[in-house]
Amino acid sequence: MANNTINKEEIEKFSNLADQWWDPEGKFKPLHKFNPIRIEYIKNSIINEFNIKDKKKPFSNLEILDIGCGGGLLTEPMHRLGGKLTGIDASTKNINIAKVHAKKNNLKIKYICSSPEYLKSKKKYDVILNMEVVEHVNDLNLFIKSSSYLLKKNGIMFIATINKTFKSYLFAIIGAEYVLGWLPVGTHDWFNFVEPEKLQKTCKKNNLKLTDISGLSYNFLLDKWDINKNTDVNYISRFKRL
Repeated sequence: MANNTINKEEIEKFSNLADQWWDPEGKFKPLHKFNPIRIEYIKNSIINEFNIKDKKKPFSNLEILDIGCGGGLLTEPMHRLGGKLTGIDASTKNINIAKVHAKKNNLKIKYICSSPEYLKSKKKYDVILNMEVVEHVNDLNLFIKSSSYLLKKNGIMFIATINKTFKSYLFAIIGAEYVLGWLPVGTHDWFNFVEPEKLQKTCKKNNLKLTDISGLSYNFLLDKWDINKNTDVNYISRFKRL
C-alpha cells in the first residue's frame, strides 16, 4: 500500500496540458462534451436525495468538494447552481488555471493544491465529486478512505470512471486515443481502470453504500453522451455515507 494517493507521472501528464483546460476545441474537448451529462446526473441525484424544491439554485447551502478538479470544468457549474465549492487537485498548474478562470468570472470558489489524504479541513462536505480521477490515483483504497472521511453522515459521493473490460480497451484507448484522436496518446492506462465490483467493494469497506450505478455512452449520430444501463466502458456511481 502506498503512503499517499499521488501518482506523480499522472500529475505531470495533466500539468503539461493545464493551459488547455478551458479550450472547448483543445485536448480536453471530450470533457467539454461530457460535462452536460455529468451535470444533469449530479443535479437530478442531489435534488432527489436532499428533497430540494428550489430548481434554480438547487445546491444553495450545500458544501461541495470537487476532488481532482483540474481547471474547474465541473467545479464552476456546481457553484453556479448555488453550491459552496472547494476544488482540490494535486497539480499546482491545474489549481492556478482554475483560480485565474474563477477570478475572471467573479466566482467565489476555494481552490487548494492537495490530494484528499493531505487536505487539512475541519469541514465535512454534503457532496463529494470524484469524477474521472480514481483511474489516475496510486492507492484506490486510501483515496476512497480519505474521501469518505471528508464526507458528512448521509452525504453523497459521486464517482465516475472507466470499467476494466476488453470493450473499454477498444473504445477508451484504441478508439479515443489512437483512432479518433480525442485524447492524447497515453492519457489512460487500461491496467488502472476500475471494475464496478471492485469500486463497490472498496467503498463498502469505507462506509459508503452504493445507491445507483449508470452507464455513460457516446452517441455518434447525435454527437452527445447518454445515460443508460451499459457500464461496459464509462460509468457513474452514487454512494451514501453511512
